[in-house]
Amino acid sequence: MIREATKNDLMDILEIYNDAILHSTAVYTYTPQTLENREIWYQQKMEEGYPILVCEQDGKVVGFATFGPFRAWPAYKYSIEHSVYVNEEYRGKGIGKSLMKELIGIANEREYMTLIAGIDATNEGSIAMHKNFGFVHSGTIEKAGFKFNRWLDLAFYQLHLNGPKNPVGE
Repeated sequence: MIREATKNDLMDILEIYNDAILHSTAVYTYTPQTLENREIWYQQKMEEGYPILVCEQDGKVVGFATFGPFRAWPAYKYSIEHSVYVNEEYRGKGIGKSLMKELIGIANEREYMTLIAGIDATNEGSIAMHKNFGFVHSGTIEKAGFKFNRWLDLAFYQLHLNGPKNPVGE
């Protein structure tokens, strides 16, 4: 079941996110988050009107997805960057795809033009999933990060959405 996240989901979200921090290159940071960090993150997303979706199975959140601004300057207002994370025990079961499908639907409803993914260049599963949704490679920043005693390349993929009917500048 895909639904909007609530504060009650934050412990499961924290567990999934911290696993990604500690055991993968999906997040280019070293230190696990605290519940307080996730509460602040949740509150900011809610205040700014960005979705946080969760996939729930057997009463437990097994994946989450969100999007937010790509860059802070106003001319980027029609571009968003997203994240999708799935509990390690539930990967390969279509959860990431289900979350992604919902995110794309919301982004189109809200008339965004470009959905952007920053993916570690060695994450073949995520890259394949994004390509299946029509994302195209738009560039790679080599040696963008350093984690697990190696340099990491950050690949960017983008999906063109329906965009605004009447885009407004300035």
